[in-house]
Parts: sequence; structure tokens; C-alpha cells
Amino acid sequence: MNHNVVLRVMLSVSIMLMVALQLVACKQHVTPSGETEAKEYLGVKLTPISEQPNNAIKGTQHIDKDFYRLTVDGLVDDQLSLTYADLLSLPMESRLVTLNCVEGWSFTAKWTGPTLASIFDEAELQPDVKTVIFHTADDSSGFTSLDLQYVLDNKIITALKLNDVTLPADRGFPFQVVAEGKFGYKWAKWITRIELSSSEDFRGYWEKEGYSNNADVNGPAFEQSGQ
Repeated sequence: MNHNVVLRVMLSVSIMLMVALQLVACKQHVTPSGETEAKEYLGVKLTPISEQPNNAIKGTQHIDKDFYRLTVDGLVDDQLSLTYADLLSLPMESRLVTLNCVEGWSFTAKWTGPTLASIFDEAELQPDVKTVIFHTADDSSGFTSLDLQYVLDNKIITALKLNDVTLPADRGFPFQVVAEGKFGYKWAKWITRIELSSSEDFRGYWEKEGYSNNADVNGPAFEQSGQ
């Protein structure tokens, strides 16, 4: 067998094993008092939160909303430090989106929250920004990134609610990036900092392990030779 093929197979197996070890088993979800989980949206049946597969590189991160601050910095004119209440005060949008994991599972849900663009408007991005880097509670060096133009063109939202209930801790409270059309490892959770960068060379946790930085669900899961 070709040496490169062997390396690719070994890399694939090792990464899948790492993800499998971190897989968070589905469990009974407790809906917050006063909230009701939606079962359907736009005529489509939603996957119950208790049946949604999930994974994390270091297990569920627990963030206290009273002390939470989202830093928005890098190539911005106005660095931000937003509270959870600040995020809730932004205009909300709802989307029906399916999250697809490279492991082969998926689920469809209603996601509600402000667009990243609405946050960027407050920060006033500088002209050289090309990449949005998401620093998280479980990877402060930068868990993943998205191309700024993709974020703006697709009006990507940060979901504060899932199926009409406050985003659960295991799903990424206070919010999860709803990276439509991208594999699940681009759907950053437990975000503590958003860095705006001019670099197109940044690679996040899974991308460094060989996963495609583009991460289109209809494209290859792994980085192709020459990319």
C-alpha cells in the first residue's frame, strides 16, 4: 500500500478514536423553568435536545452567565467586552439548520440568536480582516476559525437558544456558532473570545489534526494535498 495512503488511514483512525472517546452520550434534557422546547419549526420536525448527539474535546464546559464576558478584539477599532445580557439585547434571528458531523451523524434544530455581523458592527472591523478566530473555554489558543466573507454572506448567527430553550451547557452555553453548510467541528461552543485577523493561515484544533479548514459538508473531510 502506498505510504501516503497508509498515513492517511492511520490519521483518520486516530482522529476518529479521539472523537469517539470524547463523545457525550445522549441524556435526559431538563428544560429550564418557564421555557418550552419546540418540536417543529417551519413544518419540519425538530430533533429533541435529549436525542442530539454531541462531542467535546475536554468534556462539557460550565460558564457562569453572571461573570461571563465575550471579548471581541484583533483588527477592530473598538474592542468589546460583552456580557450575556448584552448578547440577549441584540436583534435575534431564527434558523432551521442541520448540524452534520464528520462521524456520520446529524440532527436538525431551530437555532436562535444574533448574527455575528451585528456584533462586528459594534466592534467596527478594520479593512484587512479576513479570518474570524473563535477562542473557547476548552481551547483558549483558538478552537477553530471561519472566513469573514463566508460569515457575512451567510449571515451566520450565534445561537443563544436551541429549539426555543436556553442553550444547554453541553451544547455550548452561552452560545454556539451555527456554521451552516460546514461540518460540526466549525460550530464552535463555549466561546470566550472572538479574534479578527488578517491571517489566512490559522488552523484550529481539528484542522491541525488534518481535517479540512474549508469544512464544507459536501467536500472532503480531510485537507487535500497542496491546500
